[in-house]
Parts: sequence; C-alpha cells; structure tokens
Amino acid sequence: MSATSHKTAPLPDDIRAMKGGTPIVSLTAYTTPMAQMMDAHCDVVLVGDSVGMVLHGLPSTLGVTLDMMILHGRAVARGLSRAMLVIDMPFGSYEESPQQAFRNASRVMSETGAAAVKLEGGRHMAETIGFLVARGIPVMAHIGLTPQSINTLGGYKVQGRGDAAEALLADARAVSDAGAFSVVLEKVTATLADRITAEIPIPTIGIGASNGCDGQVLVVDDMLGLFTAFKPKFVKRYGTLGADGEAAIKAYAEDVRARTFPAPEHTFSDKASG
Repeated sequence: MSATSHKTAPLPDDIRAMKGGTPIVSLTAYTTPMAQMMDAHCDVVLVGDSVGMVLHGLPSTLGVTLDMMILHGRAVARGLSRAMLVIDMPFGSYEESPQQAFRNASRVMSETGAAAVKLEGGRHMAETIGFLVARGIPVMAHIGLTPQSINTLGGYKVQGRGDAAEALLADARAVSDAGAFSVVLEKVTATLADRITAEIPIPTIGIGASNGCDGQVLVVDDMLGLFTAFKPKFVKRYGTLGADGEAAIKAYAEDVRARTFPAPEHTFSDKASG
C-alpha cells in the first residue's frame, strides 16, 4: 500500500504491514499548508520535536513543550486526509514513568486526532511502550541517535559502530517485542541498519541510516532548503526554498523603496468596478 493507493489515512497496523514491501514515505510537518502539500505523497506525516529548532529557533529539541506539540499537531491534522499523523512526545513528557507517558500521550491523541505517538529510547523504554500499547496508544519507537539525549550521547554522533552495534540491535528487538508498530533508526551505520531491518518484524524507518530500511523520513525544512543553519550528511536538498524566499523578499524590499510597488494594477480606483 502506498499513499497514492488509499483513500483514507492508514492505521498503525497498515504501516506495520508494509514491512518488506513498498518503502514507507514520511516527512515532518508543523503547519497546515505544509501538511496539505505532502498529504497525497506521504504514508506518514510526523509532527517532530524538530519544530523547536526549525520554526522556533531553539538550539536543540530539549526546550520543546507538550503544548507546542499539541498546537502544531492540530495545525498539521487540519491539512491531512490521506496520510497517517504521528506526533513526537517531547523531552520530559514520558521518561518519568509509564503512567506519566500515558497521561501525556492520551492528551496528545485526544487533542490532535493523531493515530500514534513517537518516543525515543530502546530497552529502557520498552516497559513504557508496552504500557501505552496495552492501553490503546500505538507507538512508533526511535533508536540510534536520539536528539533528546544528545547531552548523554556526547553530541550528534553516528551510532552503532564497533561494540555498540549489539546494544543497538538489542534496543531494536526490545521496542519491537514491546509492541511498537515501527521504529525510526537515526544516524545508524548502514550495515547495522540493514541487519536490524532483517532481524525485527516491524518496519524500520531510516534517517541517516540505510537505503535498505523499510522507509525513510526527513525533516521537511531540511530537504526543502528552508532550514540552513546546518546540513546533516544524510539530508538531500530537493529544493532551495530558503534562498528563493530570501531573493523574493529582497526584490520586494527594493520595489517598495523604489516606489515601484504597489503599481497601478495593485491599487484601487474611485470607480466601483476598479
């Protein structure tokens, strides 16, 4: 199944069933217009906590709040009719206990209409994932580079090299066994990503992982060239909207200062028909 073949949004079980088939297409979105643009082309639209960096100018995802995620989740929901909506659980909203995670995830689901939530962490989050799934909240897991843990990971480093590979594989098995319907692999070596994809029964969605994953996700502002503060190696720029937008703004400013805008065709006459 692909986004062009279904008339209604897929459910988590539909995404799970895509394992080993047509790759799952996913992008982040934070606004209604952007969601509308990707709705016909994506299987999953993720309201990522990357919103803190790309829209709010925060230095990392750690300052993102639950209210911010719900606000942007509602906006994205208004733009979707075909793609499945998943919303990130922000830092501090789920780590304390499974009960805390349920309270906050149930609020996200009920206030946005999302089909699932995403949370970061492997084996140490397996109990929480199981707790949520057992209570009707589908979970997309996220392992490898987990941006909410950059202070303990030592920055945005590639994960799964050397002896760390077995630990990351154990994380993948744990979240799968706990009931996650899919798992994001971020900045994981290609060899390990392929191994994880082959050894667990749920789809893997890569971001800086491997072409062999069951799907891919990118931050839309990265791939469109809207966010240019830095460019990770794994980002392919499919557009230069940031540069195009700045050029348009420059042209507008020049026209205003030269009094060439507004021109007569942009203003109104005294006649009722004008």
